Amino acid sequence: MSELKLMKGNEALAEAAIRVGVDAYFGYPITPQTEIIEYLMSERPEIRTGMVVLQAESEVAAINMVYGAASTGKKAMTSSSSPGISLKLEGISYLAGAELPAVIVNVVRAGPGLGTIQPAQSDYFQSVKGGGHGDYKLYVLAPASVQEMADFVEDAFDIAFKYRAPVLILSDGLIGQMMEKVFLKEQKQRMTNEELIEKYGDWAVTGKKGRERNIITSLDLQSEKLEARVHRLQKKYEQMEKEDLRFEKIDCDDAEYLIVAYGSSARISQKAIELARAKGIKVGLLRPITLFPFPKQALFELADQVKGILSVELSTGQMVEDVRLSVEHKVPVEHFGRTGGIIHTPEEILEALEQKIITNGSSRHHKTRESSIL
Repeated sequence: MSELKLMKGNEALAEAAIRVGVDAYFGYPITPQTEIIEYLMSERPEIRTGMVVLQAESEVAAINMVYGAASTGKKAMTSSSSPGISLKLEGISYLAGAELPAVIVNVVRAGPGLGTIQPAQSDYFQSVKGGGHGDYKLYVLAPASVQEMADFVEDAFDIAFKYRAPVLILSDGLIGQMMEKVFLKEQKQRMTNEELIEKYGDWAVTGKKGRERNIITSLDLQSEKLEARVHRLQKKYEQMEKEDLRFEKIDCDDAEYLIVAYGSSARISQKAIELARAKGIKVGLLRPITLFPFPKQALFELADQVKGILSVELSTGQMVEDVRLSVEHKVPVEHFGRTGGIIHTPEEILEALEQKIITNGSSRHHKTRESSIL
């Protein structure tokens, strides 16, 4: 039955995985996402639903186990945090190349290198620009609450099977560790092979019975065949942009300035907007829920309305590049963020907006336009 509980983001995601009928989870401990595998182990989902939960010997092993399970059409997932995701990138590229549905969770910590166990959003480039090798993209969901940590598990698998493609849930240490009330849906049964074939087609290696054998591979030694595969992938990504783009606009109807932020930064930015409006500054928030696809058109249209845009991220500035590309020099775009695991405050965000956009934005924008024309 459905329930209302107080849970950490990591725990909510793990419980949701059991309840939506995930078949297998393969992972390896790393802070700040270790509660995911700990919770799954403690809940004994092999008894509740028959779900397999296995701690692999490494992150590389875990992602290759996901590849194997996904090849059979099973709902397979893994989770890690930044350095661990870096180790999984080869396998993620293989998943994309072989057109396999799978869900990867990254509870981001600050880097580079081993960095710290504190929150960050500095894996944006790695997440939305491919990350591994080859021409591929991940559909990327960015939760901003414990509720979305739970809800996005089912959403991610729906997208993964719709497109036969890996999907990334890009969270961070703040959302993963914080506790909130979360509504948990009723238990769903795991899909049988027959239900899989009826719903998604007979592509998986489920046993050759009265059909030609299915082969799962990302290898194409004939250049023309590989090019056709790459073009097929690009068409999927174009379809994602048309059909499954998600974003949220808050207080944008009368906004004269705009903040763009996702995940934990979006939560903090909402308070910054309240502070700004209390001072008579009309600020709105555009929150990308999917980082790929990115809300380019929405930003392009808002750029006709606002005087400047501030991209707020827990990084030195990564998403800001996509914001600038989206608005095409219509208005000044600046970045504000903290790094090293330090979390910015609403007051700092408002101060950055006032200094970088409201006070200095106009003159800087004219210089940028002039230099770009030259």
